Amino acid sequence: MKHLHLLTVIFLFTACQHRPIHIVSEKYVDSLLQQTVIPVAYKQNAEEIKFWQQKIDPKNPGMVAELKYASSLATRFNLTGDINDIKRSDSILHTINRTFKDKEAAPYLGLIRHAILQHKFLLADSFLQQAQRIGIKPYESSTTSFDVDFELGRFYEAEQELKKITSNDYGYFFRFSKLAHYRSDVDTAISSMQKALETAGTNLFLKQAALSNLADLYLHNGQLEKAYAYYKESIQLSSADLHSIMGIAWIALVHDKNTFLAEKLLAHVQIKTKSPEPIYKLMYVAQAKGDSIKEMQYAKEFVLKVSDSVYGNMYNKYLIEIFTGVLNEPAKAEAIAKNELLNRSTSQTYAWYVWALFKNNRYSEAYNVFQNHVSGKPLEGLELYWMGKVMKGLNKGYNAEQFFKEANKNKYDLSPVIIQDLEKNLDH
Repeated sequence: MKHLHLLTVIFLFTACQHRPIHIVSEKYVDSLLQQTVIPVAYKQNAEEIKFWQQKIDPKNPGMVAELKYASSLATRFNLTGDINDIKRSDSILHTINRTFKDKEAAPYLGLIRHAILQHKFLLADSFLQQAQRIGIKPYESSTTSFDVDFELGRFYEAEQELKKITSNDYGYFFRFSKLAHYRSDVDTAISSMQKALETAGTNLFLKQAALSNLADLYLHNGQLEKAYAYYKESIQLSSADLHSIMGIAWIALVHDKNTFLAEKLLAHVQIKTKSPEPIYKLMYVAQAKGDSIKEMQYAKEFVLKVSDSVYGNMYNKYLIEIFTGVLNEPAKAEAIAKNELLNRSTSQTYAWYVWALFKNNRYSEAYNVFQNHVSGKPLEGLELYWMGKVMKGLNKGYNAEQFFKEANKNKYDLSPVIIQDLEKNLDH
């Protein structure tokens, strides 16, 4: 009997070892979704919009009220995902420029931020040059130049601008974290974002931005318990942080394989926002469930929505992923990838082009672009996986294996089906 009892204990211990540990709590999700109180951020924003809109006198156009009103509309975009708020805000800023005959830098600084949000990076650069000609403070010049240079792939220039910042403040640490992440130095990226959080003070927006970015970095690094904790901490500050709610949904999907919870969270976000992002993620929930009809439905819905001209180039990467995957229309992916290179030429965007060319059976051209613009450059998880598939398709087994190994370090950035394929390729 003693031997039997020992065997039972060993069996139970072994079973526990192989049982997947779920990170996302169903009880937490239920409590989150049952909240009926409107977050303070929404109320405050609505009050600000109303207040500053009433302060504007069409007969005597000015700048202060107009700038505040434009800023409050941009804040509402961050809360609700309505792209029309950014368009309206842009229109107000251009009106200020006309009123003051392009002699004020402040409207241009707002236009730069909006252009980056909308992935109009060359336009952001032209706005920056105009603002600098008018005259802006050194700190504003360095931080804004960093933002533009970074997005355009001018990483050396971005680093030099960062070196000009003498104050160790939130803006410095946040940007240093982004630069470290680009270089694949995730530990430095995390520690820098921690410092940004410490310097955020009582500013709710800055604290949530640091917390959610910390969570994203931990997710990227495979430390999902920490990612979950930071997402929850940000949501506790305000449930208006829909990005963090979607982050928890992604952990439930890719790690816990709990499509039920992931779907519940994403459906909740979909009601709260006009952003197309939850539709995109619901497509992968359907894919994980093996529901090809729903998967196709979400893919087409997403493409239809983001193909509206108001979105411009904002979702090009997602479109390339869908057109080379679910919808299997690689010619469209190639056209989008080629167009994106006119917007910004980075190792990432060139990798998109390589993948699209490969999927369109243009193998020699794909390899040529890879050698000239991608090989040896930093890439994210999805691009690493794509390059692994390209190398495998070109019978370059060693190169493929190296890319798959690197992609596996960031595997939780990938969809469940891609993770399965990645693991299968690593096993061979």
